[in-house]
Amino acid sequence: MLLLVAAAKLLLHLATASRYGYFGDELYFLACGEHLDWGYVDQPPLIALVAWLVRHTLGTSLLAIRLPSALAGTALVLLTGLLARELGGARFAMGLSGAASALAFVYVVTHYLFTMNAFEPLFWTGCAFLLVRIVKTGDQRLWLWFGLVAGLGLQTKYSMAVYGFGLVVGVLLTNERRAFRAPWIWLGGIVAGTVFLPNVIWNVQHDWPFIELIRNIRESGRDVELSAVEYVARQPFNMNPATLPIWLAGLGWLLFAARGRAFRPLGWAFLVSLATFVLAGGKDYYLAPAFATLFAAGAVAIEGFAATGWRRRLRPALVTLLLASLLFLPMGLPVLSPDGLIAYQERLGLTLPASEKAHARAALPHHFAWQFGWDEMVAAVAAAYRALPPEEQAHAAVIGNNYGESGAIDLLGAKYGLPIKALGTHQSYWLWGPGDPSKNVLIVLGDRPDRLKRWCADVQVAAELSHPWGAAWENGPVLVCRQPHLSVQEIWPKVKNWR
Repeated sequence: MLLLVAAAKLLLHLATASRYGYFGDELYFLACGEHLDWGYVDQPPLIALVAWLVRHTLGTSLLAIRLPSALAGTALVLLTGLLARELGGARFAMGLSGAASALAFVYVVTHYLFTMNAFEPLFWTGCAFLLVRIVKTGDQRLWLWFGLVAGLGLQTKYSMAVYGFGLVVGVLLTNERRAFRAPWIWLGGIVAGTVFLPNVIWNVQHDWPFIELIRNIRESGRDVELSAVEYVARQPFNMNPATLPIWLAGLGWLLFAARGRAFRPLGWAFLVSLATFVLAGGKDYYLAPAFATLFAAGAVAIEGFAATGWRRRLRPALVTLLLASLLFLPMGLPVLSPDGLIAYQERLGLTLPASEKAHARAALPHHFAWQFGWDEMVAAVAAAYRALPPEEQAHAAVIGNNYGESGAIDLLGAKYGLPIKALGTHQSYWLWGPGDPSKNVLIVLGDRPDRLKRWCADVQVAAELSHPWGAAWENGPVLVCRQPHLSVQEIWPKVKNWR
């Protein structure tokens, strides 16, 4: 059953990979892949390395760039099932945990898109798997492998540190604390630190841009703020309400059951991660990578509880509940047309909660909305560029005010005859600099004429962008800015957009 679930997930993701367009983050990650470094303003480097490898092997089609995420999702299903087996489960537990992992809503979305969030659960669950192996076998040398997996997780997303801290707290609070008397857990920490060290050095060299970014986000009020109750209440929806009995059983089994006592550090790691994200004001999906471990534990608990008698009927009931949750699949994968999805949402009377305030302004969920309008935008920019006299074209630059706009120009510009790459004020695009100092005709995206007049004496609207399904903030003008009061190099420090 586990293999069938994994194969079905892979085929479904591959079948839907090319239905809409590029997501804004995907365009940015591809651009980062063209500027390989040990760090970026808003993330560690692993996603950029994957982008570089995909570009130079498979190309940049939607199917090509989304294949790694689909494979990561398939691997997570298999790893969740194998973790259930390590926790003492048999075939039913392996299949049930794999199915829960396959249908968890956040996983459905992240394994559809090319994003670091697609790989993050593999590292969290991989660390949990290794900890279980250490507990069962007593082989302390496995801490070295734990350190390697944790280090790679840190190079994928910084939130790996939260789960790693939670696991350490869990070990300290249980009998497994004896591991600290031997050298292997310490050596594992050194391995993790060594793998992560290049990114730390990069952050030091660049004055810790990620910390500045987080501070700016908080001060801007960009994200939807959630109370502790609201944060917890969103988790069942994020992970698919049908999986709620499974992961709740898993958390209870790890914290209270006699069979789960040896693996209690995993339960503590979940609670520590939850508390950390609540206190830090993290987005509601930041906790998602921890749930695969709970699926495995919950499936083991349910398999044991529903082994005989009338309780055995719980097994088909849970499977039926998971299958029924496929009704919500169009909310996570593009199995319907955009108009069809809008109508479907209206019939269900359900819209996805937004993690950022601006996302609520789109007709489609954000992971779909920010896939529309890129071709129209790049075509309009190319037309504005061609309308310039040759002497102005030679000194023209395109500037995007978010990394999706700049990334779209970079990836799609050649398709529309645009011979120049984009600059950008957002995140790492700003860090890559303003380029040629002779640029004095600026084609600007994501701004308003009245705002641009502080930089340029002559601002003209070359086109108006509007897409019925796209992100609301992308509906605006393409501006041509001439006669700048300052050079681009002088303007650049004043337009940094890290939030």
